[in-house]
Amino acid sequence: MNWANFLHFYQPYDQQKDILEAVVNQCYLPLLRGLLANERARLTVNVSGGLLEALHSKGFDEVLGLFRQLYHCGRVEFTATACYHAFLPLLPKGEIVRQIQLNTSLLRTYMGDEFKPVGFFPPEMGYSTGLEEILQDLGFSYVILDEISRVGATAAGEADPVYKVANSTLKVLFRQRTPSNLIMSGIERGSDSLWQTLSKYPSANYLVTAMDAETFGHHRPGLELALLDVFTNPHINFVRLLDIATDASLQFAETALQPSNWASSKEDIAQGIQFISWNDPENAVHGWQWELVNLMLTLLGGVAAGVEGYALSRGRVDRALASDQFFWASAKPWWSVEMIESGAHAVLEAIETLPQVKTADVEKARELYRKIVSTAFEWQRTGKIREMSKERGAFQRIPFKARTLEEGGTQEAVYQAFIDMMRDQERLARDRGEYEKAILWRDAVYKIATKCDIYDAINAVDLLRMEISNERVEKLLDEYTARYRQIRGGQPEQRSN
Repeated sequence: MNWANFLHFYQPYDQQKDILEAVVNQCYLPLLRGLLANERARLTVNVSGGLLEALHSKGFDEVLGLFRQLYHCGRVEFTATACYHAFLPLLPKGEIVRQIQLNTSLLRTYMGDEFKPVGFFPPEMGYSTGLEEILQDLGFSYVILDEISRVGATAAGEADPVYKVANSTLKVLFRQRTPSNLIMSGIERGSDSLWQTLSKYPSANYLVTAMDAETFGHHRPGLELALLDVFTNPHINFVRLLDIATDASLQFAETALQPSNWASSKEDIAQGIQFISWNDPENAVHGWQWELVNLMLTLLGGVAAGVEGYALSRGRVDRALASDQFFWASAKPWWSVEMIESGAHAVLEAIETLPQVKTADVEKARELYRKIVSTAFEWQRTGKIREMSKERGAFQRIPFKARTLEEGGTQEAVYQAFIDMMRDQERLARDRGEYEKAILWRDAVYKIATKCDIYDAINAVDLLRMEISNERVEKLLDEYTARYRQIRGGQPEQRSN
């Protein structure tokens, strides 16, 4: 197996020091030290310039030193990105270019003047038409996106996640969802079981996974140990995304792309709401947030670059474009009044300190700020947030039980087959001493029976297909279906009374 894993290191530029300290000690230090210690460790990482600024300003220079060592060791590739994690599909071209150039400039400051990335990671893997032209003009060779962004993508999982963007010189490497989500879930806590699971995922040449670096140790305590240990596995050839993009043996077929992000579903794309977490047309707070941001950009555009104080204001605007404020105002399901207020205040402060800004414009900005914050508190107090989250959950998934058992007919046999297969997996895991996995299967049966499986990042049915070969699954389904037909009579149960 040739495995290219991608880790995205990110924390907001204004992250609270105690939270950043926890991330540093639980994730960054053990992960970076472990990667440096293992000569077989090869992967691609992305570190935002805003994070490096935060680490430096809050006294975590040891982490900066480790990042620098990792870059110079040559085994780890660093990509480019937007400096302050701005959500690029919703920004004008000039701001997109500026965020990218700022990031490269900052990484040269911390990594060295020779830093010249060839790959690009858009925050949240957010893609919209035209991004490829910007990246091509800036000299990038490839971009990493989620497989959902490929027009014509069928089921999750490509034979090879490597393509060339239609009408462009830019190559696109697609993150494969199922194995990425399996790793992020923390289901596989041992390197051996992680390898066994990944080896079942079909790929003719390369396996490409991508996830937040904070998954390892911070979000999933102990998972960093499994990841670091995997790099000792002799059955895996670890590669960087750069190695794939420059592999002369590969045929890069052309593909068209569609607006999306790494959390988009096919339903989102079909409904035109693939950016719902950052700009929901039904979310009034989102509407006011973008009105405030667009006011900031318009006012900045009216200030000459040479005016005294412009550079300071320009820096405030750059930071205020961070996407966190929109994400945490989505309420489907992400919500944080603190992050909403912090983001709106950053935009307001940027406007208030613009050179030659008019009093009327400042008052307009303050009124938008008040609307954003007061509405956020009202929604939280009245329970509207819970209702919005429920609506999104109902839209996203249909419980497996409703799609099978409640449909009746042979689908009843399909339901029972999967339940029995999961119970078998629970027994096998228990017999092997893999108690966390046994609990997972036990809980999966309960969630499916109670229709709570729609809240899982990885549905147990999808996971089962990774654990058991498709041939075996299909054989068991055929057996259960045949048994159902033997037990059931003709069609009396289908007649209305």
